[in-house]
Amino acid sequence: MPEPIRVLIAEDHAVVRDGLAAVLEFETDMTVAGHAKNGREAVARFRALKPDIVLMDLAMPELDGAGAILAIRREFPAARILVLTTYDGDENVYHALENGARGYLLKDCSAAELLAAIRKVHSGGTHVSERAAARLADRAMGGGQLSPREIEVLNLIAGGKSNKEIGAALFISEGTVKTHVLSIHEKLGVGDRTEAVVTAIKRGILRV
Repeated sequence: MPEPIRVLIAEDHAVVRDGLAAVLEFETDMTVAGHAKNGREAVARFRALKPDIVLMDLAMPELDGAGAILAIRREFPAARILVLTTYDGDENVYHALENGARGYLLKDCSAAELLAAIRKVHSGGTHVSERAAARLADRAMGGGQLSPREIEVLNLIAGGKSNKEIGAALFISEGTVKTHVLSIHEKLGVGDRTEAVVTAIKRGILRV
């Protein structure tokens, strides 16, 4: 009989960790290798345990899931990481996969889909939930990715700053700020500053 799939659960909510562990331990071909309650602990636990699969939440303290994925994959390029999160914004999905995740599931998925995804990723495949895949498709059809400077401007807009105040904060002219704002509106497909902020939060570009 083959060795069971050893799964590390990286999740900061104890009740979710316990629930996932119960689901996994019910399966004859899986076992829980360990738990981590933040991103830094996930990296350390991976280093110590060398699990077959990591179930990684994105919203964790100290080091978020995206950062933990990147850190693990830099040290262990063959690591197989499956994101399990509530975040369904296209930027969240894109960056998790770009950092090296082999799958992306939302926490409202069924136990059957979760177990199938673990087995698929363990066998060398990938699995992206239907909703997350749709978000990626929307992103690909969008007007382009915001630049780091545009994200800085958008963060300040979200903080209620005027163009003049944004220019002062970033040491750029008010005219340059207006150019950035117009570009943000075009890329996000919105008509005003409020809609830009709301859309950016929904897509995972900004965090509240």
